[in-house]
Amino acid sequence: MKIEHIGIAVKDLNLSNDIFERLLGKSMYKQEAVESEGVKTSFFSVGESKIELVGSEKKESAIEKFLEKNREGIHHIAFGVDNLEKEIERLKNEGFIFINETPKLGADNKRIVFLHPKTTNGVLVELCEEVK
Repeated sequence: MKIEHIGIAVKDLNLSNDIFERLLGKSMYKQEAVESEGVKTSFFSVGESKIELVGSEKKESAIEKFLEKNREGIHHIAFGVDNLEKEIERLKNEGFIFINETPKLGADNKRIVFLHPKTTNGVLVELCEEVK
């Protein structure tokens, strides 16, 4: 398991892209819409990990709801795994609760699931596996 990326919820993706390009001294390497989540994302490489900026494209998206309750900022931490189903089973056996146990296609060519923050000290945790 490794830290794959840190997701940051933003209100204005274009403005945030500019801020992070200036902060990191490099351009994003990818931007894409994730229709199933109602969001648009931008990715920046940072060492062996990534920063994912996440902006809402739909009023009913989880990011929109997050931004209504909170300010812009860290939304989730994602851990990359080699075998998503094996990790889901292991963590279920350890008593962790999932928001979605069935993997779905996320951004950056990944299959993803989310653990419920109630079981991870208030942190929204994403597990992701490269689509092969």
